[in-house]
Amino acid sequence: MTSNTKITNVRLAGFNNRREDHQVVTVTGGAGSYRREPCRNCPWRLDAVGEFPAEAFKHSAGTAYDMAQASFACHESGAEKPAICAGFLLRGADHNLLVRLKRMRGECHDVHDGGHELHENYRAMAIVNGVDADDPSLSLCRD
Repeated sequence: MTSNTKITNVRLAGFNNRREDHQVVTVTGGAGSYRREPCRNCPWRLDAVGEFPAEAFKHSAGTAYDMAQASFACHESGAEKPAICAGFLLRGADHNLLVRLKRMRGECHDVHDGGHELHENYRAMAIVNGVDADDPSLSLCRD
C-alpha cells in the first residue's frame, strides 16, 4: 500500500451466486489512477451480472449520488493500488464531484468500453444484481 493510501472502512457485503464472501472497502489517498477498460468481471458489464452480491451495490450506491466525493473503485485493483473503475467512469460518474474535477484537469478521457455492453447507470446495474428498485440506497442515485 502506498504511504498516502489508507483503508477507512470495511463493510461485509454477503455472498455472490458462487457463494464467495465479499466486502466493500473504502480507501482514501492513493495515486489517483483509473482503469482504461472494464475488466473481465466488471459489475458494469452486462455479461457480469451476479459476480457481486446485492449488498455490495447498496454499500457503493453513494458513489453515484450528485456531488459524491467517493468513487467506485475497480475490484481487481484492490486496496493496495486503488484505481477508479472504467465502467463507473463510462456510466456512473457524470454527477460525481471527484470525477468531474479530474475531467476538468484533463484526466479520465481515454477510457473505453473495450467492446463490452455496459449497464445504463448505477441504478440499472444495482437492480439487475438484486437490489430492490425501491431500496433507499438507490433513491439519490443520479441517472
